[in-house]
Amino acid sequence: MPIDTVDIFGSDQVGIHLAAVGNVLFHPPELPAPSVELLDRCLGLEMVPTMIGGSNLVGALLSGNSKGMAVADIATERDIDALTSYGDVVVMEGGVNTAGNLMVVNEQGAIVSPSVPHDGLEILADVMGVTVASTTVAGQDVVGSLAAANDQGVLLHPDVTPDEALLIEEILGVPPMVGTVSFGSPYVGAGVCASNHGAVSGTQTTGPELNRVEDALGFLG
Repeated sequence: MPIDTVDIFGSDQVGIHLAAVGNVLFHPPELPAPSVELLDRCLGLEMVPTMIGGSNLVGALLSGNSKGMAVADIATERDIDALTSYGDVVVMEGGVNTAGNLMVVNEQGAIVSPSVPHDGLEILADVMGVTVASTTVAGQDVVGSLAAANDQGVLLHPDVTPDEALLIEEILGVPPMVGTVSFGSPYVGAGVCASNHGAVSGTQTTGPELNRVEDALGFLG
């Protein structure tokens, strides 16, 4: 089954703790073995235990694709050296450093929060090798918390506007759908971690919500 539920250190905000970047899943160290096995089975990615600046909130602090990634400026030189084994790395600066919360990336494009300075978009486009565009989702700027994407689809906050959805579809190159996770939370990016193989969400996520995630991210049919 390509989709399942798991909590990370007692939290259902799995997207804040896990970063699927290209063919790699960066995850906090010291996860229980059953959780690691579930993540490996569902996501089908190389498992890489990682902390960013001593934090387990890897998904909130890191985002990217197979070519490159952006990381928060709390990352140490040792962290950055380790990440460069998996692609080019750009360090976010200037108070907009929660990279995972501020962007949604796949192999086709990247959606970035309006809080990221305009001159940073060109750098991100170069590092990740994709077209980058700035937009809100549902009028909010923490776009990484409000959308979950892979190369097959994107799940969005239910209040996304038509104009936002059109731009996201154009840039990411995948069809958008709306949904919730964790028993009604619209923060689908914080609550889901997805690859092209499968996805995980928190244990509070209902059956109908999981079905929506499956449909949105291209695991049905």
